[in-house]
Amino acid sequence: MTTEDNGPGLFMRGRVKWFDPGKGYGFVIAEDGGADVLLHANVLRNFGQNSVLDGSLIEIEVLETGRGRQAVAVLSIEPPDMPTSPPLGDFVGLDPEELARLPLVPARIKWFDKAKGFGFANVFGNPEDVFVHIEVLRRSGLSDLQPGEAVAIRVIDGKRGKMACEVTAWDTAQD
Repeated sequence: MTTEDNGPGLFMRGRVKWFDPGKGYGFVIAEDGGADVLLHANVLRNFGQNSVLDGSLIEIEVLETGRGRQAVAVLSIEPPDMPTSPPLGDFVGLDPEELARLPLVPARIKWFDKAKGFGFANVFGNPEDVFVHIEVLRRSGLSDLQPGEAVAIRVIDGKRGKMACEVTAWDTAQD
């Protein structure tokens, strides 16, 4: 983990070892071989996310405490390189650049089951369900979603209805 003296805390880069939204914490692997850094859910939420994908590159501000190193702020998150896999059937033939130009719309997660690999969201002002596949979530750098969680999504008309093609932090839709 690269460190820089940055005032009261240290600026660090590392990889998310694991993060469990249900437990409310996870750990960042220190590249310098030092102790892992605790990443609490509140710190991640202050960044605008409720989960983060294992292996993500993360920049954080860290404080040394009596209980070890703890992240006090998340500065950036970059999802890990995903293995090349065939796109979901609904995305075959769609231009990735066109998908990236779709508007990000604010939505709330209705429910998401990580074990089943999917869930649904509702765009604000529209009662129609939007399907959210776990592969879309992973490619967006997230590992899980919680009922009621506010997010921003890009929506396409899939083969069986509305489908998210990207899921990001709520704050993204506010810009």
